[in-house]
Amino acid sequence: MGIFFLILFLVGFNLAVYLRFEIISKKLNFFDKPDGDLKKHSKPISLMGGSILLLNLYLIIFFSKILNLENILFNDRFLFIFILLITCFYVIGFIDDLIKITPNKKLFFIIFTVLFTIYFFPEIKLDLIKISFLNKYYYFNSLFSVFFMVLAFALLVNALNMFDGLNLQLILFTNVVFILFISKGFIPLFFALSLICLIMLGVLNYQNRVYLGDSGSYLVSAILGFTFIYQYKTYDNFFFGDEVFIIFLIPAIDMFRLFFVRIVRGKHPFKGDLNHIHHVVNNFTKNNNITLIITIGLCIIPLILLFFRLPTYIILFVSCIIYFTIISYLRFKN
Repeated sequence: MGIFFLILFLVGFNLAVYLRFEIISKKLNFFDKPDGDLKKHSKPISLMGGSILLLNLYLIIFFSKILNLENILFNDRFLFIFILLITCFYVIGFIDDLIKITPNKKLFFIIFTVLFTIYFFPEIKLDLIKISFLNKYYYFNSLFSVFFMVLAFALLVNALNMFDGLNLQLILFTNVVFILFISKGFIPLFFALSLICLIMLGVLNYQNRVYLGDSGSYLVSAILGFTFIYQYKTYDNFFFGDEVFIIFLIPAIDMFRLFFVRIVRGKHPFKGDLNHIHHVVNNFTKNNNITLIITIGLCIIPLILLFFRLPTYIILFVSCIIYFTIISYLRFKN
């Protein structure tokens, strides 16, 4: 009965937020205002998306404990580590939404958060990496494990933050990854409950009433990054290291392309521009819905190939060919 109560409560809570959203957002007065440069929306849009998602996660954890539903949560101290990471990453993004900190400061805060977490909770460190097409494990020494995790979180945060530039794009991608977690049996009820909030946010985002903001994209990065570490250390039916990269392949390729182009042009690799994949596609389609179908479709292609158990190096090659062919063609046409 406890799980049914929690489902009903979350549905009711998110429905109430949806129905009273304008009143709530005006009272909180937390908006993303157009600047005519990178922010071309016509009116201020609420940046409450990340805050709403974080509140939902807190509610799921709180009521799961109250109702003795601990089996739907992360085990032991990993739950506390999860709460710490998502809160810290959310705060970094929230501060950036509020006062716009520099890319270097954001990177510093991310690195500090990961190092702080590893220092006080060393059980989160990865001891080895497993590659799907090789019959051996690669063991990490302590120093390399720390370096790998800092690098992985920094790249993941930036890749997903860059991917959050079109309504519904990051939310749909997050839904897809959550469904992957559910299908693999990685605390499926937790992610199923989280989808209730994401669906509501998706509707609001599609209606151009709310953005996830940096607080939301950083929060999502912490959730996904932590969960991949947790499943790697806890479950037998884990995603291999190279399979995790394939899941994030399109946002990752787009990030590395943007880094390369910006550096060649003498710009800071983290400085925003209008050269992301959704910008390139939308300049051609002139239609956000069609652009969304194309970008999310590109993200799903590697997952379909992964489902058919193709070697990840073949998936990487095929996906890169498709991605760069589309980018090159559309840039030529534009």
